[in-house]
Amino acid sequence: MMMERSTLALWVTKRNDEAHDIISLELVSPDGVPLPAFTAGSHVDLYVGNGLIRQYSLCNDPAERHRYVLGILKDPSSRGGSCFLHEQVGEGATILVGAPRCNFPLVETAGKSILIAGGIGITPMLAMAYRLTALGKRFSLHYCGRSIDRIAFREVLESGPLASSSQFHLDDGDTAQRFSFGDDIGLPEEGSHIYVCGPEGFINHALQQAYTFGWPDGQLHVEFFRAEAKAVDGDQAITVTAARSGVTVEVDADRSIASVLMDHGVDIPVACEQGICGTCVTSIIDGEPLHRDDCLSDAEKASNKVMTICCSRAKTKHLVLDI
Repeated sequence: MMMERSTLALWVTKRNDEAHDIISLELVSPDGVPLPAFTAGSHVDLYVGNGLIRQYSLCNDPAERHRYVLGILKDPSSRGGSCFLHEQVGEGATILVGAPRCNFPLVETAGKSILIAGGIGITPMLAMAYRLTALGKRFSLHYCGRSIDRIAFREVLESGPLASSSQFHLDDGDTAQRFSFGDDIGLPEEGSHIYVCGPEGFINHALQQAYTFGWPDGQLHVEFFRAEAKAVDGDQAITVTAARSGVTVEVDADRSIASVLMDHGVDIPVACEQGICGTCVTSIIDGEPLHRDDCLSDAEKASNKVMTICCSRAKTKHLVLDI
């Protein structure tokens, strides 16, 4: 069956301008009840109106239970989520928030962790850095940005407990301080893990460099904010049955399973529509999926028991889903 999503109505108690086009929101429970615990690398869904659900990484210390802190980049090319939060949400507002989920887990047993952030990709790295500090683990945080005015959470990174392990790399700064994989990281070390988050091009470049220097896949971890484009050549219409809803539909090659089922009255929570958030993960009763997501693990994909119906399709002509 489809995963259930619990929600919380939280107050915005603080809103700060963290950098150019980046704000932070501090969210708390109106009745002071501790919030659901989260692990480093987790995100939450924000229900931002007009049916939009958007995912934002939790960037405060995971040990904190009294608040969630989010960093939000205003993206003019977005479909309205970040612009709404920047322009319409201030202190005192109430916003509906999903329970924390983690698709970007931290390996807490690693001998050393190397955190590489590009732009707004700093947000999950902050929570990781707080957790690693609490564990007394070795880590380094490399934060890459175009200029100093685009570096978010500077106060925390320059003067707090994370300062000694953090380094800024600015595109408009001296050449010597710019990020260089060879100089700043180099060859792989046994027991070390690398985490990369930021724009797609930034992540792909960092991964390419990591492979060039011999880092194995098992020591590399990434989180994309947008899914990589997937080839759709050869897609054909499929038949999909929503068993519990008693609905069977034909899904044309240019439509998603989720969108067609919703057109026929099936209630489906959808957020990213790109296969990166996991909101629409659905159990499979019969048929073989064609996975195109970036959120399910290799083991989950191999099991063929669940799929993301916002972007994945089917290898068989018919799918039966537990919705």
